[in-house]
Amino acid sequence: MKAVVMAGGEGTRLRPMTSSMPKPLLPVANRPIMEHVLRLLKRHGLNETVVTVQFLASLVKNYFGDGEELGMELTYANEEKPLGTAGSVKNAEEALKDDAFLVISGDALTDFDLTDLINFHKEKGALVTVCLTRVPNPLEFGITIVDDEGKVERFLEKPTWGQVFSDTVNTGIYVMEPEVFDYVDPDVPVDWSGDVFPQLMKEGKPVYGYVAEGYWEDVGTHESYVKAQADVLERKVDVDIDGFEISPGVWVAEGAEVHPDAVLRGPLYIGDYAKVEAGAEIREHTVVGSNVVVKSGAFLHKAVVHDNVYVGPHSNLRGCVVGKNTDIMRAARIEDGAVIGDECLVGEESIIQGNVRVYPFKTIEAGAFVNTSVIWESRGQAHLFGARGVSGILNVEITPELAVRLAGAYATTLKKGSTVTTARDHSRGARALKRAVISALQASAIDVRDLENVPLPVARQQTARGSAGGIMIRTTPGVPDSVDIMFFDGQGADLSQGSQRKLDRVFARQEYRRAFPGEIGDLHFPSSVFDSYTGSLLRNVDITGIADSGLKVVVDASNGSAGLVLPSLLGKLGVDSLTINPGLDESRPTESADMRRSGLVRLGEIVASSRAAFGVRFDPVGERLSLVDEKGRIVEDDRALLVMLDLIAAERRSGRVALPVTTTRIAEQVAAYHGTQVEWTTTSPDDLTRVGGEEGAIFGGDGRGGFIVPEFSSVYDGTAAFVRLIGLVARTQLTLSQIDARIPRAHVLKRDLATPWAVKGLVMRRVVEAAGDRFVDTTDGVRVVESDGRWVMVLPDPAEAVTHLWAEGPDDASAQALLDEWSAVVDSAGR
Repeated sequence: MKAVVMAGGEGTRLRPMTSSMPKPLLPVANRPIMEHVLRLLKRHGLNETVVTVQFLASLVKNYFGDGEELGMELTYANEEKPLGTAGSVKNAEEALKDDAFLVISGDALTDFDLTDLINFHKEKGALVTVCLTRVPNPLEFGITIVDDEGKVERFLEKPTWGQVFSDTVNTGIYVMEPEVFDYVDPDVPVDWSGDVFPQLMKEGKPVYGYVAEGYWEDVGTHESYVKAQADVLERKVDVDIDGFEISPGVWVAEGAEVHPDAVLRGPLYIGDYAKVEAGAEIREHTVVGSNVVVKSGAFLHKAVVHDNVYVGPHSNLRGCVVGKNTDIMRAARIEDGAVIGDECLVGEESIIQGNVRVYPFKTIEAGAFVNTSVIWESRGQAHLFGARGVSGILNVEITPELAVRLAGAYATTLKKGSTVTTARDHSRGARALKRAVISALQASAIDVRDLENVPLPVARQQTARGSAGGIMIRTTPGVPDSVDIMFFDGQGADLSQGSQRKLDRVFARQEYRRAFPGEIGDLHFPSSVFDSYTGSLLRNVDITGIADSGLKVVVDASNGSAGLVLPSLLGKLGVDSLTINPGLDESRPTESADMRRSGLVRLGEIVASSRAAFGVRFDPVGERLSLVDEKGRIVEDDRALLVMLDLIAAERRSGRVALPVTTTRIAEQVAAYHGTQVEWTTTSPDDLTRVGGEEGAIFGGDGRGGFIVPEFSSVYDGTAAFVRLIGLVARTQLTLSQIDARIPRAHVLKRDLATPWAVKGLVMRRVVEAAGDRFVDTTDGVRVVESDGRWVMVLPDPAEAVTHLWAEGPDDASAQALLDEWSAVVDSAGR
């Protein structure tokens, strides 16, 4: 006997899940509903099956193919238009005309004994046997009543409560003889229970009803879909679960990684190659699909998560459904009954209320509160660039596909035949992405100079030597699972705002230039990169007095790429040096704040015990520098900026210093004391480097370990700052602690407040209004200066749903009071 699986319905009640996926492919316990149906058919010997398809038919065909993987023979009957339950089967008449056949829905979950149903049909000599079951609420189903012999007496489709006369409903499973096709007109919509069966009964044909025992759930609503998952996990339905039951009710599929410190409270299911981190909690009736990542601190309860979803740290998912390829970012919350479609982005700290529907390809901005369905708005990233280039979680937000498109867009902004310099840090992720970037550049008629693994300042300097631009890929500082794709201009500096917008537009339009075969770009690997860098550095930075000073310094390379430059540099400087952590460590491409702090403490111990003049610690890519004085005490980054400023201004006695407006105003006092002046810039690194590269600039810094040495380069360079500092200390004969002691103490405090994108403009308007008659500086954000000199600055973040506040006063208490006052202003606008 053959079977017919009806898989053509649109499943409109299940949208947005069925907006981009046919209902039969919706996963139940990580396996399509229709696959459960086919396995049931095979179990009862129904190996030859015709599948009727219409809505998104190609997806069904592509998934199941000819049925070989299931050990079945599948053929397909395609409807050009909806033909109803009977019309779609009529469409497959040619394959069914020789013998009785079974009809079953491809989107109902059941474990009925089909063999017993077929035997009943044969014993009764029926033309049609309708499979029935008893349900507590028959309103959504067709009611069927039978006599003592099992013969159908009456049908009633979708009754009201006033019409309910039985709890026995039609399951849509039938056994039929091919003569039934005589009652179905071709190529017109015809329904079994509404059109064909009443006609058969009118003519006295043998139509029987078989009341089946077992499980049956018509997965037609979101509630029934979630219930079906729970029923499979509770073993209320006899279906195969693909995986290993590692503890009662806890099913884990092949290749899944579940950390021993993750909390699992079954029954639950974790799909193949999923990854659940320590501290995550997954509770009963949760289904986690294939390749899903559940980060530390995430909480999932009665959640159905489809394949390739990223569940960010401290996110909270309860009783919801999340479509495939969706990213749920940090601390997002999705409430009971909500459904998120495929390929959505749910921003960090956003809240999606219960029963909200978010249709595919939508973006929920960070910090948003969503209480109505999101249907029509198209997904579109408002900005590619953040503070560090294009940043995101590796293989979640930043994928090889994205890297290729970005590099293609960047190449399109340049002339054919231009040269682009590429580089990376020592992480595996950066190595893999850089290969994708190089391929895209070459395919866009761009020649590539690949530096491989070099410090960031070396990449910038080499870019400035004849390249039209550069791309550096590194691990995001302090975030080991994220990467930054950094784009440089022809001077090795970060792209200007205008160039970023141009790249943004090309990327958004996806109008990438492609080279003809003869135009494919070349790939070169320049030699002697480090010797070239150090030679240029020593020629341009004043190193007089170092060789005769007898200085001893301790240098911590942090197991990063800065260590690649140090051997050739330290020998030529002629300084007594001790280098620690010089080797590359792929497992530590960046460091957390705690790791950095403990490294500085250790450096301080070595400096003090070795009686060195000072110690320096590079970040892993050699861009930033931290200091320890001769006593082994850490010089905090904001103090290190003032120390460097004091030394350089005292030696130069004129010129301009580039500092961001968030810097303490004590810097202004230090600069003025030595006859120099401060030029305030925005907090954007490209603005600071622009001013630092102008004529008359003698120094620049951001107060976070980034220093500009204009005589060598206009960008942050930890190695150049180190060489400059050695020369300054050697010539002044002062210790770092002595220099630090003569600079007044600063009291600048910072605070970050979550602010939805939609109210950022309102926040800034409220701040300006609240400023009243006080002096307002709008160099970057809004800086409000009190009459006594205290100031507060309010700045919306360009890439995140956050507002930053800085405040400075004569002491910490005064600065704290100012922060509290203006935080209230920001909060009131955001509510």
